[in-house]
Amino acid sequence: MKNILILLLLIFVSTAAQSQIKEQIPTIELIDFNSDLEEAYARCFDIYHIKYEDLSPIDQFARSNMDECKDFWDTYTCHDIYCSFSVGTVYGSSYLNSNDNNNYKPENAHDLSYKHVWVEGKPGYGIGEYLIYSDFNGDFNEIIITNGYVKSKSLWENNSRVKKLKMYVNDHPYAMLILADVIGNQRYMFRELEGTQVESIKFEIVDVYKGLKYDDVVISEIFFGGPHNAHCFTKGTKITVADLTSKNIEHLNIGDEVAYLDHTTNIIRSARIEKMEKVSHSRLVTYNFESGLSITTTQDHPFKIKDKGWASLNPYKSMQYKGFESIKRISINDHFVSKEGSEELISIIYLDKEEVTYTISKLSKGDNFFANDLVVGVEELND
Repeated sequence: MKNILILLLLIFVSTAAQSQIKEQIPTIELIDFNSDLEEAYARCFDIYHIKYEDLSPIDQFARSNMDECKDFWDTYTCHDIYCSFSVGTVYGSSYLNSNDNNNYKPENAHDLSYKHVWVEGKPGYGIGEYLIYSDFNGDFNEIIITNGYVKSKSLWENNSRVKKLKMYVNDHPYAMLILADVIGNQRYMFRELEGTQVESIKFEIVDVYKGLKYDDVVISEIFFGGPHNAHCFTKGTKITVADLTSKNIEHLNIGDEVAYLDHTTNIIRSARIEKMEKVSHSRLVTYNFESGLSITTTQDHPFKIKDKGWASLNPYKSMQYKGFESIKRISINDHFVSKEGSEELISIIYLDKEEVTYTISKLSKGDNFFANDLVVGVEELND
């Protein structure tokens, strides 16, 4: 009887500890791994130098979704966090034996390529199998998981995928990651980990989506996102200030008063700058408008569009800012809201060079300001 009571107590303690782990639901970024897009990426350097409107629909879609020229299967390029961040070791509790020149080792889950995968090697559905990431160099606040064998639709359907991953930080249970059964990147934000001493992160399989043919559980990638840079404008961009004159964005200071559009009354009002950002960016675009107006910015800076609301070329990255959770994608012929009415977008030029850029990241009131007379969003991070 005493042994039974001890066992029940251990079960109770384990269950209580499990219940204290917070469930995390991801933000999902679907990915289309089709052969037409792979061919478009192979033509990247050619299509980057053709006017957007002269491209085929598949090339337009590819260029709108590629940050810069890279291999179709790559997750990141050097201009992202991985220029200054690395994971030294990836250990797996098991892995499937090699087959037809393919290996399924744990390090495949962090080679920054969707083409190579980790497949656990335990008989059955891999419950309890795990990956451990350690020896971090750099800072991160986001974990991105590409679930299943995404190399093709048939491989993804036939192999099993993860439904729940238990996450441990420095050997302590930290969160339960709930994964959707989709082909894409599933992002989990952990701002509290930014700047902390993380020695290791363990991902343990708790539940799975069963494959049509195989019980093998597959993870294509688990990688990391760093503290996001603000999405900004180049030097010389004209910002409308409180008296409705303009000032170059690089000459603004905290405490200056700038104009913004009151969406409720459609009246231009003024607000005080409380925070600004200055960073270097390489993935810039120039929007050209029918009137001759142009503006150079990052692909993910939000603009106010008539009959569409807030939009950017990279909506997912814009969603991290307050008020842009439902942001849409910019398209040719969109009418951008301006100080005098609207401006019709006629072309998008993708630039290869890196420049110092500036933006306003917090105002005393309002969610926008005027850049080159266009209504643009204030990029204040979500809490």
